Amino acid sequence: MNRGAAAAHTPRWGMVVDLNRCVGCQTCTIACKHANDTPPGVQWRRVLDVEVGSFPSVERLFLVTGCQHCAEPPCVPVCPTGATRQREDGLVTMNYDVCIGCAYCAVSCPYQARTIVHDERWYYGVETRQEKEVAHAERRGVAQKCTFCVERVDAAPALGLTPGVDPDVTPACSAACIAQAIHFGDFADPASNVSRLAAGNPVMQLNAELGTDPQIKYLYTTPAVPGREPSNEDEERLADPANPLVGARQTLWDWRAAMNWCFGGVSSGFAVLAALGAAAGAVDPARLPGALAGAAALMAIGLFFVFLKIGRKLRFWRAISRPQTSWMTRELYAVGVFYPAVAANLVAPRAGLEALAAAAAAAFLLCQAQILYRARGIPAWRAPLIPWMIFATGLLEGFGLVALAAFAWRGFAPAPAPFLPVAGLVLVLVNAGLWIAYRRTARARGIPPLARGVIGRAGVPLHLLGHAVPAILVAASFAAPDAAPALLGLAGIAAIAGGAFWKFAVIVRAGYQQGFALAKLPQRGSGERAAPARLTGLTAAPR
Repeated sequence: MNRGAAAAHTPRWGMVVDLNRCVGCQTCTIACKHANDTPPGVQWRRVLDVEVGSFPSVERLFLVTGCQHCAEPPCVPVCPTGATRQREDGLVTMNYDVCIGCAYCAVSCPYQARTIVHDERWYYGVETRQEKEVAHAERRGVAQKCTFCVERVDAAPALGLTPGVDPDVTPACSAACIAQAIHFGDFADPASNVSRLAAGNPVMQLNAELGTDPQIKYLYTTPAVPGREPSNEDEERLADPANPLVGARQTLWDWRAAMNWCFGGVSSGFAVLAALGAAAGAVDPARLPGALAGAAALMAIGLFFVFLKIGRKLRFWRAISRPQTSWMTRELYAVGVFYPAVAANLVAPRAGLEALAAAAAAAFLLCQAQILYRARGIPAWRAPLIPWMIFATGLLEGFGLVALAAFAWRGFAPAPAPFLPVAGLVLVLVNAGLWIAYRRTARARGIPPLARGVIGRAGVPLHLLGHAVPAILVAASFAAPDAAPALLGLAGIAAIAGGAFWKFAVIVRAGYQQGFALAKLPQRGSGERAAPARLTGLTAAPR
């Protein structure tokens, strides 16, 4: 490449990892820790010790993992602050001074590559002099991950060195690898080491079916021994938490996140159903401003739980920064419309303000549905039915609160109207159908066995509490008009409880991370997995 072309050239940094060369020595993980000063329990570069098969046909290999610096990184568009960005050279970077620690990028990553540390951790229980010298206070409470040692890479032009060739400007893991299993370089340069390796040998990518186009590519063949197709892992192996290829249950979005969805759903659904009820004559229009104010109070409780969850609370305002891509930011914009409309309507009630508040509440509910769905790193959340389930459940919970208010708040529903029971019955049936479809399609949608087990166990209590009981009580209200307010109120309580139950089940208990699917494997091991007789007449591709 001539000097002019080099000046205009935009690199595309990436890695090629040779599965046949890696010996599992963990030198790369230690080099990464040393270069990046990560605290105990945090490894930006990991090497998984993988055993597949069953006796006598077994195989062992070592899988180098970490941030894949994807060409289509799912962590970038979801970030509400712009702390996670993708550079022109493909590197996905972190701005620790902008991140609020919401963990949206972490649950959106299908490679388990991000970590948030909220508390000080020391290797020996107390801070050592070395740890004090290399402390990174800016990383506490925010997302952190592998950067491909971006500072080294960026220093290369001034030093006249080439990343991937010269160790001083090459990521620490690659420079330290004793087996030359980790290669770093420029995929945009056909003459680079990684380009020649990827072009001259069959390669695979982790979880390539997700469309992220990860820029760590894995070699699985040798000139003498070709790779092979993986045999399907049985359910027992995929349901074993000790299997390093199985994703662990995420803990970053815990009960506080579930509470946000619970209060967010019931509040926004209540605002929408109350406004529709007023239009249908089932709710006294004079009580609608108070109902919208009540919805705003419940929504504030849900938002408070979000505030409790973020790692850098004083930076919460930065979450308004990315309306162009982040549904979390869009949710805040919906809030920014909803609260002023509710407040203005309390001072001077107007039909237009009430309609605006109801529309903003519906937009808030839509954003909540999309926020969960866009978390691509959690298979149980990214199922296509999830947005519909969140939205439909919010409306059902809204019916529940309207029915409860009609029973407990004198004058809220001045006269019996068919709108409320009919809407409740329809919403119950829709929600029941969505849950059945979600459970039945879970395996086809890639939801792992551990998560499917949670979903399956939640089905019976959900159908009883959240679907059957409300449906029976609503139906009974048609037969006993005098008792209808009480029956509908009880149906509303059951509907709200059912919605909270399944949200906790799916968000907290079924929130298993994406595991690692190996599309190809080296031919090694014993039994049927043993390498075939050495092939002859082959020459090695350039390494």
